[in-house]
Amino acid sequence: MKPTVLKSDRFKKARGGASRLLEISCTACGAKVCHYQKDGPGILKRMYVDRIMNAMKPLGAKGLDCPACKASLGVRMIYKKEDRPAYRLFVGAVTKKSVKSGDLLMAA
Repeated sequence: MKPTVLKSDRFKKARGGASRLLEISCTACGAKVCHYQKDGPGILKRMYVDRIMNAMKPLGAKGLDCPACKASLGVRMIYKKEDRPAYRLFVGAVTKKSVKSGDLLMAA
């Protein structure tokens, strides 16, 4: 298996061209939810659907839920500025940890 390749498109370029890979977990129970490519600086307010990788359960049509404790982590929306589907995260619902794309192979 080869390492996960980060997407490079106009959205990444608009945010300065820097990306990092995050492991997203539920704050309540600590269960892993998914891996996410974060483009640009700043806090994680929303997660774009096309940047979510290795989801532990299928993504919901109405919201993002924890695969273990079923806690609601965010709601689905269309980010109007870019006309992209995303999940608006609830404050304090998720924790994030930077990972290297090669580390994803070890977890699988």
